[in-house]
Parts: sequence; structure tokens; C-alpha cells
Amino acid sequence: MNTRTDLTIELAETVGTQDGISSETRTVDGVTITRTVITDEAASKAVGKPQGEYYTLEMLPFSDAAFEPESCFEAASDILRELLPRHGGILAAGLGNTAITPDALGSKAASRILATRHISGELAEKCGLAPLRPTTVIAPGVLGQTGIEAAEYLQCLCAGLHPAAVIVIDAMAARSLSRLGRTIQISDSGISPGAGVGNNRPCIDSAFLGTRVVSLGVPTVVDLRTLSDDLCGGNCPKTIGENLIVTPREIDLLTDRAARFIAMTVNAALQPHLHPDEIAKLF
Repeated sequence: MNTRTDLTIELAETVGTQDGISSETRTVDGVTITRTVITDEAASKAVGKPQGEYYTLEMLPFSDAAFEPESCFEAASDILRELLPRHGGILAAGLGNTAITPDALGSKAASRILATRHISGELAEKCGLAPLRPTTVIAPGVLGQTGIEAAEYLQCLCAGLHPAAVIVIDAMAARSLSRLGRTIQISDSGISPGAGVGNNRPCIDSAFLGTRVVSLGVPTVVDLRTLSDDLCGGNCPKTIGENLIVTPREIDLLTDRAARFIAMTVNAALQPHLHPDEIAKLF
């Protein structure tokens, strides 16, 4: 069966039982959280994902209910906080093409993440924002817009800023319609932008950037050939669905709400002393 997806949980389901892959699922206030761990090279090759931890959170569709229950983003922020170093500055990067709605998730999320690297000491106290974790936020665009790979952009910034970790946000592709627009993946293994739709770009990971990389993403599209195979049990004619991508008709609403959700998750993880409502008033 053709399986084009960015979600490790779906790739692991395709592989089945395999040494070096462990998975556990729990439910927290209506949010289903699956933790998948890939521990060796053989398992990594079988799944097609680097070794590391992958968390999949499944909840109500963003197009139906953005923040109900509120515990959804709290569960996500707790996971993100655990994957990040306790101290040090953070570089948050929202990837994607703002001109293409399903790919605008990262840049939209970046616009709502609180940048604090320039606010310190007395200024932070006067603004009622102390203590703040130093955070830099960028939306580097895509190669076709800038002539620069996002990975190259981040590598240069890391060389100058020396962040303790990089948070990378990007739209993803799913295999199953049931996970489209209602799933978040959080991982400590980096990210390969465009892999889910066959537009592979240089991998953004700790080996390339020289610092810890944590990625967040929401599937906004499904490859039509993958979807057809999934619905037909792998018996779909090869000519059907090639080079076509499916996205929901309410993609504008879905992307806006998912971006806001991820921004709230990142802000809560980095600035836990600030209430989400306080941060929301700044945007």
C-alpha cells in the first residue's frame, strides 16, 4: 500500500509489530495521546522516521471546536515543555508558504508566539512580564520565495544566537481522513519539510543545527493516492490520484485555529507564569 504521511503513528501502524518500536496510549481529559518511541536503526528504516520520541494528540477537529476542552493545549504544552531543555534561549520557527493556505500553518503560528529576547531586566518587570524565557521567533518562508532553504536559514541563526533549542512548526500530511485537522504531532527527532507531499527539503534536526530540535505539526492535507489506497485496502489503480492533494473545504478556518492552538501551546510551554489570556491580548 502507498503510504505518504508525516505522522509516525500511521507509519508504525503500517509496519506493525517491530523490535525497536514501542507505543503506549493514554487519554487525558478527552485528548488521546499516543507516545511512539523508535530506539534503533533497523526500526528507523522500517518506519522511515529517525530515532526519537513522537507524541500524537488526537482531539476534536479544529474546524469544529478550537479550544474545547482547554485541557487540550495544556496537555500539548506539558509534552513540549518536557522535550525542551529547562533553561536557555529558544528559537521558534514557523515554516511554510503563506500564499498557500494549507501550508500557512507555521507562519500563522509564528505570528502569535511571544518574542521575548529583546525584553529583559527592568523593562520586563515594568511591563509585568518578568521572568521571561528568551525567545526569538521567525517565519523564514520557502525556497521559492527567498532563494534560501529553511534549514540553511536556521543554521545561520543558530550559529549567531546559540539557542538551547529550536522549535519548528509546519503543516503535515496524513494518510487517514480521521486524523486530518484534528491531530498534533510533537517530536524530538527534527523534521523533513514537504516529505508528506513528496517535496522533500533538507532535514532540520539536531545534527544539522547543532542544538536540540523539537517539531510540532498538524496534518492539513492528504495525498489522494494514499487516501485512495487507504479506502480501497491497497487495491486502487495506480493511475488514480497521482500528484493530487486533498484538503478540507474549511481549510482557512482549520489553519487559523490550528495555528492559534499551536501558538498557545508554545507560549504556555515557554512562559508558564503567564496566563494564555494575558498573552492573547498582546496579539
